[in-house]
Amino acid sequence: MSTLGFDTSNYTASVAWTDGRTDENIRRLLYVKQGERGIRQSDGVFQHMKLIPELFSQISDKIDIASVSAVGVSTRPRTVEGSYMPVFLAGKGYAEVISTALGVPLYEFSHQDGHVMAGIYSCGAYDLLKDDFLSVHLSGGTTEILKSRYEGINFVHKIIGGTRDISAGQLIDRVGVAMGLSFPAGKALETLALTSDTAEKLPVSADGSYMNFSGAETRAMRTPKSASLALGVLECVRDTLVKTINHAIKETGIRRILIAGGVASNGIIREGLRNNLNGDTYFAKKEYSCDNAVGIAYLARLAHKEA
Repeated sequence: MSTLGFDTSNYTASVAWTDGRTDENIRRLLYVKQGERGIRQSDGVFQHMKLIPELFSQISDKIDIASVSAVGVSTRPRTVEGSYMPVFLAGKGYAEVISTALGVPLYEFSHQDGHVMAGIYSCGAYDLLKDDFLSVHLSGGTTEILKSRYEGINFVHKIIGGTRDISAGQLIDRVGVAMGLSFPAGKALETLALTSDTAEKLPVSADGSYMNFSGAETRAMRTPKSASLALGVLECVRDTLVKTINHAIKETGIRRILIAGGVASNGIIREGLRNNLNGDTYFAKKEYSCDNAVGIAYLARLAHKEA
């Protein structure tokens, strides 16, 4: 049995296929003008409408489309009442057409659940599907520490920590763009940071399992732009996450932690979490940390098996 997945996030269009053992994942970053820190939802929808047919055509050349038993799609940012973002309408509409044309069921999930499932799938941590675990979602617009459980065909999440102002990804992108880097700036900022032996010290603001990054942003914007600032930004994010996640581990007694989302692909942050968290830490592989539809395709597979 194989399944297709569609994901149309704020920054990436993605189509994926899996048979539970292997996968194909075709993704394309949306175009963002130099100097901009994101795109309008209307522009995102327009770009997705152009890209998704092209990506689907590419993946169709790689798979046996007749073997597809179900289609999955992300239709909202999170699995909570009222969670909505227009860009997901593009993927939903196309997924509905494909599922109807193939005569197979369509399953809807959240973008966040796709990140979590991509992490579980890519590191082979399927035991996390059997009990409570902590999931840390680190992406361009989200920094959340969640108590998670797979229930039914979705994950049930309870927010127990995270940012109270801007996300870790927003701090990285805002400083990166101010330094002249293209948006999203995470990869380029890390490359620059690795050229520095010293890090600019930025404030770490943590209150239990919650954190703030606006103070670090203010300090960074007033600091001369350099490789040491790039390293300082990433070390600030790393140290803040270590402090807040360890607090969540202590408070809940849950020692299994999944780290997922695009920011989690950053090597400096990743290594700091790997070495300093007080539990068993699982990471999505780097290529599955950034926005992708593989987790959605795999969730559709699980849902169809249970149907």
